[in-house]
Amino acid sequence: MSMSDNRPVAVVTGASRGAGAGIAHALGSHGCTVYVTGRTETPGESALLGTIHETAQQVTSAGGTGIAVRVDHADDEQVKGLFEKVEREQGRLDILVNNAAIIRDEMMGRTKFWEEPLGVIDTLNVGLRSSYVATVYAAPLMLPLGKGLVVFTSSSGAVHYAFGPAYGVPKAGTDKMAADMAVDFRDAGVASLSIWMGSLLTDRVRKIIASNPAKFGHILDSAETPELTGHVIWALYNDADLMDASGQTLIGAELARKYGIKDEDGRQPPSYRELFDVHPHRQYPHVMR
Repeated sequence: MSMSDNRPVAVVTGASRGAGAGIAHALGSHGCTVYVTGRTETPGESALLGTIHETAQQVTSAGGTGIAVRVDHADDEQVKGLFEKVEREQGRLDILVNNAAIIRDEMMGRTKFWEEPLGVIDTLNVGLRSSYVATVYAAPLMLPLGKGLVVFTSSSGAVHYAFGPAYGVPKAGTDKMAADMAVDFRDAGVASLSIWMGSLLTDRVRKIIASNPAKFGHILDSAETPELTGHVIWALYNDADLMDASGQTLIGAELARKYGIKDEDGRQPPSYRELFDVHPHRQYPHVMR
């Protein structure tokens, strides 16, 4: 593959389906070359729909260049190999979206944490640690450019109870990781920030709504498509004041309003700040080395 023709190069981790697939698709619509990572290569491999190749095709169909790379983000060597591939093929990286996470059904019920299998806390490995590892290997591709954007997908579960500690703790850690990495990245002109997504209209959720519109139709009032976050990331990347946002945890719905981005059907999803009086923790400017 030839070196990129100056079109921004992005990596979106955990993009077989859900948030990652939507973000990759949106970045493709803005002409980006998008490396799509995940473990699912063929339909039926997972109980859930979606593969990295389907997502890559959606990126290309939207006007970008989608490149599927099978990566198990629990394996540091595979992650290293991914960024070596990006370096060989593109020579640079402009946008990294850390989205990969392992979500087990057992952690999403109404059980107490001690009633769940210990494996639910694997979110600290693929979800938190995996984002750290990806950013370590991505940094050398971003630093020489003098500009770049590292986004961590997160949620308001960072600051309130949501499903239990296996869900909330990595979200809180993700927001803190973005803040601390921003301090190290600042002199290089690379922004690092965390984005809270709202309730997402993934294929999985759309099927639930379709199964009983009377019961679940209300979800459409506040939910947002995964693509919305991708369009917000693109607007951030092109914002001349991007570095002012570096280190912060921002609410995707508020960014969409700021940048005049509407979701499908012209909807403007509400912010968790409005819905629940929930907002990100403040980071203090004190730096200790």
